[in-house]
Amino acid sequence: MKYIVGFSRWFVGILFIISGLIKLNDPLGFSYKLEEYFSADVLNIPFLEPYALAISLFVVIFEVVLGVFLLIGFKRKFTVWSLLGMIVFFTFLTFYSAYFDKVKDCGCFGDALKLTPWESFWKDVILLVFILILFKGVKHIRPIFKEKINFGLAILSVLVCVWFGYHVLNHLPSKDFRAYKIGANIPEGMVIPEDAPKPVIDYHWKFNVNGEEQIVTTRGSYPTVEGGDYVSVETETVEEGYEPPIFDFSIESADEDLTEAFLAEENLVVVIAYSLEKMNPEGAKAMKLLTDKAIKNGYKVIGMSASGETAKQSVKAAYGFNFEFYLCDEKALKTVVRSNPGVLELDKGTVKQKLHWKDVDDFNVSALPNANPNLNLELKRQLDSIMVLDQKYRQDYNADTWKLQEAIDSTNTAFIETIFKTHGYPGKSLVGEETQDVAWYVIQHSHKIPVYLPLMKTAAQKGELPMDKVAMMEDRYLMGKGELQIYGTQGSSYAIGTPQEVNFIWPIANPETVNERRKEVGLDETIEAYSKRLFGEDFKYKALTLEEKDKLLAPFNN
Repeated sequence: MKYIVGFSRWFVGILFIISGLIKLNDPLGFSYKLEEYFSADVLNIPFLEPYALAISLFVVIFEVVLGVFLLIGFKRKFTVWSLLGMIVFFTFLTFYSAYFDKVKDCGCFGDALKLTPWESFWKDVILLVFILILFKGVKHIRPIFKEKINFGLAILSVLVCVWFGYHVLNHLPSKDFRAYKIGANIPEGMVIPEDAPKPVIDYHWKFNVNGEEQIVTTRGSYPTVEGGDYVSVETETVEEGYEPPIFDFSIESADEDLTEAFLAEENLVVVIAYSLEKMNPEGAKAMKLLTDKAIKNGYKVIGMSASGETAKQSVKAAYGFNFEFYLCDEKALKTVVRSNPGVLELDKGTVKQKLHWKDVDDFNVSALPNANPNLNLELKRQLDSIMVLDQKYRQDYNADTWKLQEAIDSTNTAFIETIFKTHGYPGKSLVGEETQDVAWYVIQHSHKIPVYLPLMKTAAQKGELPMDKVAMMEDRYLMGKGELQIYGTQGSSYAIGTPQEVNFIWPIANPETVNERRKEVGLDETIEAYSKRLFGEDFKYKALTLEEKDKLLAPFNN
């Protein structure tokens, strides 16, 4: 019995210390797991969710300390009783999770070792057996050192655990076991190998056969039941298929998925704030300073959050952020970085740097070849806000909203005109590449094109504005005068009050060479491809004269 107790003592003690230290390395991660257990879908004790972090810290520190107590033989009865109580509780928890299929990963070893619910349960059963041996043979647990030394080691273990927990909460886990650790490539982590195991799913088909219920189970194929009427089908996952390390990460705007585009970017600084409402105010101020420096040094900066559009715009206004926030799943963002906010640098999807907001002074954003230290970030922020207003109702056309948009356009135009008087055209060197065309959009949507078209042309010649933007504005100006456009950027649709819709590209001067002109100003699409993008794949471009255009529109003018 003495030797069995001795083996059990070392086995249990070391396992508790290792398990506890792994979780203590990432107490926030364990607190998220506890929140999952406390939720209404699992144990239904949501009132404990606000205390998940405190409970997490207590449990993991207690787990390590009990392991140390057991190994040095300190307070053996207290230690064994505590171990027994803890393992009974966790055995119940893992059984409940496994039997009712509530939590897919118990979090016993954090992100270092993933266990299925049933693996976690049987691990706890084995530990329970060894702890019962310790309970039975507690008299064989002898102190290793003298009482004063044991007491000192016990106190030291508590203090070290408390310090370590405090340290990782105020920085980041000392050892990152997650798929977003420094050096990891996010796109590679999302790949599912061709030979990966597929999930095995049972389909339980319910039929009504002569007034009686009959259930037929298949692995997907629809069963043949003579004389039976189909009622419903339920699925049951028998075996989980391969799940890539990263499966819930995305970068989305309100209307498109930009994940692939951003993960192809070099020198991308990403601010992570899973909840903008809960974001630390001091952290937000630190991110403002860091991101402004990064933008001036040539980095592209974006934010990611699970918060809604109202919160995003509110936070941008409150802290003066010069970047946009995009949408991502909250659980994924909590996994990326254990800080709200936190920051990382990506280079074609590879994590180069990752830091807690308290450590942003250590984040390296040294100047890149395209750095522009003279950017006017306050003006950039104002123009970015103008751009949001410029598009506010433009996609939601109706009589009421269009009146609102026209009022906004008028205010925006007046604001842009004051900027022209002070700065000239606010182009690339003044507000950066992402904001260089905001003033262009505002004038494009105003009646001031004839006034400011020369200014736009001068800006484009100086490289402050893309030449294709000026080409579009010139075509719009010519179309407004009823003249031939030059680059074929303007199309028209007529449908109101008529039995059919009429789409066409506004007549072009010298249409036989329009594609050469388009290419010269940076319009890469041919007129044929561009017209299909405007009006659909079935549309066939036809070069019209002004007279042919008038004949086409005659029914609309009567």
